[in-house]
Amino acid sequence: MPIEIPKEKWTGKVRVVTLGATAAEGGTRTRVVTVGGQACMPFLHFEHPTPHPPVLAIEIKSRPPTDWSPILMETWGEAIRNPATWAAAAEAAGAEMFVLWLTLEDTPEEATQAVRAVLGASGLPLAVFGPGQAEKDNELLVAVAEAAKGERLLLGICEDKNYRTIVATALANGHLVSARSPMDVNLAKQLNILITDMGLPADRIIMDPTTGALGYGIEYGYSVMERLRLSALQGDSMTQFPMLVTVGFEAWKTKEAKVGEGVPASWGDWQQRAIDWEIGTAMTLIEAGADILVLRHPESVKRVKAAITELMTA
Repeated sequence: MPIEIPKEKWTGKVRVVTLGATAAEGGTRTRVVTVGGQACMPFLHFEHPTPHPPVLAIEIKSRPPTDWSPILMETWGEAIRNPATWAAAAEAAGAEMFVLWLTLEDTPEEATQAVRAVLGASGLPLAVFGPGQAEKDNELLVAVAEAAKGERLLLGICEDKNYRTIVATALANGHLVSARSPMDVNLAKQLNILITDMGLPADRIIMDPTTGALGYGIEYGYSVMERLRLSALQGDSMTQFPMLVTVGFEAWKTKEAKVGEGVPASWGDWQQRAIDWEIGTAMTLIEAGADILVLRHPESVKRVKAAITELMTA
């Protein structure tokens, strides 16, 4: 007698969100990225099909980074000196979209120039994040949003202290926002409420609940993401947003990824260890419900993409 597998029955599902706009939609992208739509926990295909697999973005910078691992600097080589060249190299490495991270040194004119260069170098969708200081983020992102009107950029970092300006410019110029909150279910939900109260359609919001890297707080980040996804499936409309996680940013600042000398021999090869740290972090967060993962190393992209393909067909 066959054994029946118990199945959860959920009343809610994650919203479907599309990043990027083709020429027919008012943009210049040759491809768009669609995430969300899940009606069950990750990869439980026997309960409900997974409509859209997780998407892999590669992080690039408007200026050559000064705090990245030598491993990453050597891997990308001269490409890091020009965001357009870097974008082309990232696309060749398997990126499905880019996250262009601006810096404190950028002027609005330099930021818009970098965005135009990346948009011209590749037809992939683009997210543009400010340096993480509210006043500077507002200054740069307003200029960028106006210069790339209609491209359906993902603008960040949209937080409780600066969401009004970023949401307003997203509304005016046809973009999306990445809503970042500390690792807390209620704070994430509260920010989503504030953003939608300003009139931004819910299908133009990506949620960034923040996380730690493998061994550095990822357990708590995982639990928050899991609770957000469970809440969404239970019908809470203010948690029914796809989730983005900045895996590379978190993983490559850990000691295990940064340090190549003066560590126990049992830690193994530095480069392999660092890449494995990024991959391990990414795969953990995929199982927590991450929809967009921002990575830094091409080998991580290759191996995580292979794992996603296997999970989608299992």
